[in-house]
Amino acid sequence: MNIALFAYSRRGCRTARAVMQLFMQHDIKAYTMERFAENGFDNIPRPSRTFYGELFSRADAMLFIGSCGIAVREIAPHVRDKQTDPAVICIDELGRFVIPLLSGHIGGANEMALKIATGLNAVPVITTATDINNRFSVDAWAAANGFVIDDIRGVKAVSSAILERDIPLCCDFAITTILPNGIVPGDSGDVGICISYNKKQPFKQTLRLIPKILHIGIGCRRGISDSAIRDAVNAALARNGLDIKAVKCIASIDLKSDEEGLLKYCKDIGIEPVFYSSKELTDVSGEFTPSAFVQSVTGVDNVCERAALIGADKLIVKKTALNGVTVAVAAEKTEVCFG
Repeated sequence: MNIALFAYSRRGCRTARAVMQLFMQHDIKAYTMERFAENGFDNIPRPSRTFYGELFSRADAMLFIGSCGIAVREIAPHVRDKQTDPAVICIDELGRFVIPLLSGHIGGANEMALKIATGLNAVPVITTATDINNRFSVDAWAAANGFVIDDIRGVKAVSSAILERDIPLCCDFAITTILPNGIVPGDSGDVGICISYNKKQPFKQTLRLIPKILHIGIGCRRGISDSAIRDAVNAALARNGLDIKAVKCIASIDLKSDEEGLLKYCKDIGIEPVFYSSKELTDVSGEFTPSAFVQSVTGVDNVCERAALIGADKLIVKKTALNGVTVAVAAEKTEVCFG
């Protein structure tokens, strides 16, 4: 975690040092006013708007040791949305109160504030409605457990409704714990949560939480274009109702590790490809769609299905071909825990 910490008085610098001790395993950098300069602190430059703006764009968390007013004024010009804003926390210079100001759930500010409050023996001031009413915080849970929120507007609908009534949950995976306060099983209603890698909308307003557990195996002819690969992948996913946001891994044989179209496609979607040798692919157990031609070229009877299955639990889309590209999809085993 990349943390920026700011102190605005000598007493604040002492509190800042205590806070820094709580995050020694993270990349934390402290700043203070030039007149309070001391070892371990860089100067806060003037004018400061650009300085705070740059940190706001790249920090995971910004901790202000001082008044809430200082923190609010410095971050206000840079606030964008709850999916991208960093966690922002204010701590008074005596370390008595710890107040998450921004990104309490998705950014982890509430959880971070509780950790700081425990370490300083301070009072955490949590103001998010679901937390203070002991109701399920869907965005906090999704962020903590690696689920992709399909549409952030759904979070607002669920969070508002859950304060008034229990919300139904439709889940495609085994749930290993009791449901949290405010959630009940269900597959119909006005507002609800759906945990799935399939594109489905069981509720009138569905908040989809997508697990990143799909592995896509790709085989292709030499010199294939990135657009051909994109079309083939999109067609295979669409035909089976799968969401590309659930894709965790793109895999192929090492003979394709220099395939420019494949590399460009992976770069465009932000996934680093994984390549396996023919022996690694041959060693994968299961029933696959064989090809004598693929065997003669690569030394293995099937590339896409075998590549998809490495590190996954089951093949959910067998080999599909389109314009010189073969695609298969496998899924990791997943359980849902609300503990």
